Order: sequence, then structure tokens, then C-alpha cells
Amino acid sequence: MPEVNFHVRWPDGRVEQCYSPSTVIREHFNPGDQMTLAEFRQRSETALTEASARVAAKFGYHCSSAADQLRIIQQRLASFDDDEQQITILKMD
Repeated sequence: MPEVNFHVRWPDGRVEQCYSPSTVIREHFNPGDQMTLAEFRQRSETALTEASARVAAKFGYHCSSAADQLRIIQQRLASFDDDEQQITILKMD
């Protein structure tokens, strides 16, 4: 199953590489997308949950890497006070 790394720029300028075990992430994010942290939270939860479900459908178990990445994203989101701040999807590979 092809994996995808997606790179995001957080409101504080930090760039972080994130991981999806499935190309389904491309249905939710595109390079150049800008969105609020609230929207990023919703879209990343949906995308990574779908990615894990695709792994489960193919291999019979959910992807712990997708769950770990979602947890990392949620922790990073919690470090910001304003959900209206912007995040940018820089690239996907």
C-alpha cells in the first residue's frame, strides 16, 4: 500500500513532515492548501482514520502509524491558542 508524507507549515513557522499509510490523504489535502487549525484538525482526523481503515481492509488490522501521526497532530494543535490561525500544506511525496 503506497504511503504519503505530507509537509505542513504551522502558524509559528515550523515545518513538519507528517505520515499517512495510504494515498487517501490526497483526497483531503493538496500542496498549497491553506486552512484554519480547526479545519486541519477535522480533515486530518478524517483522512488518517480513513487511511487506517484502508490498511485494516487490506491486512486485517488498523494502522498504528496512522493513529500515532494523528496523536502527534492533536498534541501540536493543542499548543496553539487560536483555532483560526492558518496552516499550509507545503508538499506531498
